[in-house]
Amino acid sequence: MDHSRYENPLCTRYASREMQENFGDLKRFRLWRKLWIALAESEMELGLPVTQAQIDEMKAHADDIDFARAEAYERKFRHDVMAHVHAFGDAAPSAAPIIHLGATSCFVDCNSELLIMKDGLHILLKKLVNVMDKLRAFALKYKDLPTLGFTHLQPAQLTTVGKRASLWLQDLMLDYENLTDLLSHFRLRGVKGTTGTQASFLDLFDGDEEKVRRLEARVAEKLGGEKVYAVTGQTYPRKFDYNVLCVLSQMAQSAYKFSNDVRILQNMKEIEEPFEKTQIGSSAMAYKRNPMRCERMGSLCRYLISLPMNSAVTASTQWFERTLDDSANRRIVNAQAFLTADAVLNLYMNVAENLVVYEKVIAKHIAAELPFMATENIMMECVKAGGDRQALHERIRKLSMEAGAAVKQEGKENDLLSRIAADDAFAAVRDRLGEIVDAKKFIGRAPHQTEEFIARDIDPILKRHAALLGETGEVNV
Repeated sequence: MDHSRYENPLCTRYASREMQENFGDLKRFRLWRKLWIALAESEMELGLPVTQAQIDEMKAHADDIDFARAEAYERKFRHDVMAHVHAFGDAAPSAAPIIHLGATSCFVDCNSELLIMKDGLHILLKKLVNVMDKLRAFALKYKDLPTLGFTHLQPAQLTTVGKRASLWLQDLMLDYENLTDLLSHFRLRGVKGTTGTQASFLDLFDGDEEKVRRLEARVAEKLGGEKVYAVTGQTYPRKFDYNVLCVLSQMAQSAYKFSNDVRILQNMKEIEEPFEKTQIGSSAMAYKRNPMRCERMGSLCRYLISLPMNSAVTASTQWFERTLDDSANRRIVNAQAFLTADAVLNLYMNVAENLVVYEKVIAKHIAAELPFMATENIMMECVKAGGDRQALHERIRKLSMEAGAAVKQEGKENDLLSRIAADDAFAAVRDRLGEIVDAKKFIGRAPHQTEEFIARDIDPILKRHAALLGETGEVNV
């Protein structure tokens, strides 16, 4: 690494090599050559003066890109596509006259960008289902473990640790549905010419529209049988970029919520992200165990969530058939959105499969709050034993106020149950208070909800993608 120049931290610190290579120049320019070969081969098959020898020479040099030569041509021409046309022509001189025949720059630029993004979406799909798999295991393991629920960040009715994890999991399920829906509507730009009218190809085929239609179909078939936009200007619709970044943003929203929940739980000492033996939590406070992974997730998510607006502006300011003020912007935004999403899911995987649960701390926090929540149940049991509901209500209200004041004003433990046990108004249930306030009686259907949700909604997804499972999230720095 050249330490004298700025390097993008998405590459040096956060994103996987797999995603970096997906957006790397080597893949991009090899795709350009693949597209030029598919075009020339299809033109030959439909009767244009392209020879098999020219095709063979192009294929022989499809991967050996001379980047220095291409860079020299770009400095000369100030045009990246023409630079690579000439570099490819130098490598395959017999084919030089027919490379890029009838095409405009967006034939290679747009179609390759779409294929790169499609591959990027599949990389994210793999990581997404692996995060889901790890949260599934966590949710089922702790489906019965009672914990305080929170609304307004104030203690509320109990839930379970596993049920809370099912909420994180459901967010990811919604992201999965949006991602797979996006992939199901994927299209290439196709073979459209300079303003999308296919005029250059119509000229090449002497006005034969059927051959122009067949040319586009053949090229699409050689690229994997992809669907093609029926109409375009010079570029594919930039709204597609916005749709892609919205799906990535939604993944970031889910991850951000998870990371914030874990950070709060770590503050409560109930659940922690992984912390390695030699890890330093603070340069000054040696005892600290800062939630750096979740904080990093939130930081990256915040950036990713902001990016769709950039694509929205690009899509809305494309003048007529196209304008080039999208190009430099998209080189940065699209790649960085994918690299960021990749980094976020790597972190999510790492945290989700290594969460540490402190059950005794959770039980202690329940014990501090549950007596107040259980007062209705205690009162009803007394009524069943012959007590006066209104009198019991007033008595338990006063005891609750006294216990609450002791907690808040004197810093004492919640002794409401002891106060109730000592009060003769509740003598009928004195020996059964422990049974009445058993935390498992206050979690409703949380365990079964978790099981049912996973069996109905999550397991079919994971079964569908079983071949992708087994990934481990790595944190490099």
